[in-house]
Amino acid sequence: MATTVRRTVVTLPAAPLGPENPLPALRPLPEVHVLDEQSRAGLPRDMARQIGYRPLTSLLPVRVLDGYGRTRTGTAFEAVVLENAHLRVTVLPGLGGRVHSLVHLATGRELLYRNPVFQPAAFALNGAWFSGGIEWNIGATGHTTLACAPLHAAPVPAPDGGTMLRLWEWERLRDLPFQVDLWLPEDSAFLYVGVRVRNPHERPAPVYWWSNTAVPEDSGSRVLAPADEAWYFGHERTLRRVPVPEHDGADRTYPLRSTHAADFFYEVPDGERPWIAALDAEGYGLAQTSTGHLRGRKLFVWGSGDGGRRWQEWLTEPGTPGYAEIQAGLARTQLEHVRLDAGAEFSWLEAYGPLSADPAPVHGADWPAARTAAGRALEEALPRQRVDEAWAAWRPYADAEPGERLATGSGWGALEVLCGGHKLPGTPFPESTLGEPQQPWLELWRTGVLPTPRRVTPPGPTLVAPHWRDMLETAQADPLTEYHLGVAQWHAGDVAQAVRSWERGLPLAPSRWPLLRCLAVADAVAGNLDRAVERYAEAVEDLAQESRGGGTWTAAESALAREAMAVALAADRPAVARTVWERLRPALREQGRFRLLAARLLAAEGHVVAARRVFEEGFEVPDLREGDETLSLLWARLTDRPLPAPYDFRMRPAP
Repeated sequence: MATTVRRTVVTLPAAPLGPENPLPALRPLPEVHVLDEQSRAGLPRDMARQIGYRPLTSLLPVRVLDGYGRTRTGTAFEAVVLENAHLRVTVLPGLGGRVHSLVHLATGRELLYRNPVFQPAAFALNGAWFSGGIEWNIGATGHTTLACAPLHAAPVPAPDGGTMLRLWEWERLRDLPFQVDLWLPEDSAFLYVGVRVRNPHERPAPVYWWSNTAVPEDSGSRVLAPADEAWYFGHERTLRRVPVPEHDGADRTYPLRSTHAADFFYEVPDGERPWIAALDAEGYGLAQTSTGHLRGRKLFVWGSGDGGRRWQEWLTEPGTPGYAEIQAGLARTQLEHVRLDAGAEFSWLEAYGPLSADPAPVHGADWPAARTAAGRALEEALPRQRVDEAWAAWRPYADAEPGERLATGSGWGALEVLCGGHKLPGTPFPESTLGEPQQPWLELWRTGVLPTPRRVTPPGPTLVAPHWRDMLETAQADPLTEYHLGVAQWHAGDVAQAVRSWERGLPLAPSRWPLLRCLAVADAVAGNLDRAVERYAEAVEDLAQESRGGGTWTAAESALAREAMAVALAADRPAVARTVWERLRPALREQGRFRLLAARLLAAEGHVVAARRVFEEGFEVPDLREGDETLSLLWARLTDRPLPAPYDFRMRPAP
């Protein structure tokens, strides 16, 4: 059977993404994968250096996606299918290029954990993310901001004369273009994936890449890799070396033998073939391998505890089997970022396919025998030399120009290529992809003036890279320009100048609430909570009078009210929080995120019974953040009864 590439549609019960949050992400990231200098002191020198190398401190210029809910309806997603005699691969270009399905045709078995629904949850750096399949994580520690975003997609010639599917985009956190080429050689039982990340700038850039694969999880599943040690990162939020497979009295290569969520970053020896596999009780499953540049391998487990089980259910639907993740990355751990020099690139080749090994040694007590058996089976199925040769054969095709466009990503890459004069063979970002979000910035670049919107609307996204900040600093100083300039200065760490820009724009601003909100965030971050509360209250009042209704305005009202109430409660000013609550549209009050705020407000007012009743009546917070313990902590304030199962999202032992 010749390899084919065709379009199709995948229909899933899906919750709509909803509008972007129009408030710029000014607050520091709620990142748990952070180590201070003292914690890094005992680590290998290269690891410690890369952990300290330019970790992400801001989501800007990316916007937060938190407008989704949990009501799902049948939705059609555009997909591309690659198929040969051995595998059928289904890719979703509109959802970060996720490999949704990988079916081994000879057995009819799905090699991945394939989520039967599309349910966004707050796991990506910018919010919306969904579980299942193979995802391509670029940017910074965490799930990519492109998890639920469209990528450009088109066919290109493959090294064997067939056709590849190319996915590409401009990653905005680090301002780097990347591409992912997927193809199935005619006689191959493995999917080949060529990846390239380029730095077109005149300065070095930090690069983060992890390919995450969700695999089915059951009591007989075991994850194997060529390592006798791993770097463990769990609820203690420290990174320490532990033996493989046994740690704290249990074999942790079986995902369900961990109680709580944890990361195990395998220490693959230098020169060893990098691979990882998840095999069931019969020794059958999925293997992933790569060329040597992709050195890291990791197992993520949810664990068997109540919190981990609840998260698994939350990400899909009741009765669905759980999953673990086997991952591969540029560095040994996900806390690290790797320097990419100006004008340079990283590239490598990955391969995914079925693996069958003798179950006796694979599941035996002797770990060296287990990983040797799996490694030998992989070498027989796909020799290491063949992977290296495939990478070498692919490299000349990485610059091949794409054919007919199968999917279109954002226009941000086109804007950067046009303004920067970048030459990027193989990944075109044509001006035809420029859209409404890019138009003000295109005019700023061409004329030196940021245009005034033709209609009253919440401000659009701000660009914060140094060259855009320079343009804003020399543009006409009207209130909208001062607003965007302040956001760019804030991103650069110039807090005082950002505050001055926002204060300069405030007196003449026709819309005061965006500037007031920025100043309120600055006050809150500086610890001046009382002034932050007052500015938030003024911003809420101003927005209420200006709002025209509709999706974008409602998103602004919701986001601003959530922030205002949270800061008022943190400042022990429940009366102000109550005033904000009274300003809310009735439909917003019924949303889960506001039901939680209502319970917090009632508790702050001393109405413990009423606050507990909110829990008893039931609510769901669609954008509950991974690791967020608000529900359990508030419940503990209200009662000494056990936390009800629907609210148990604890990812670490109860204190």
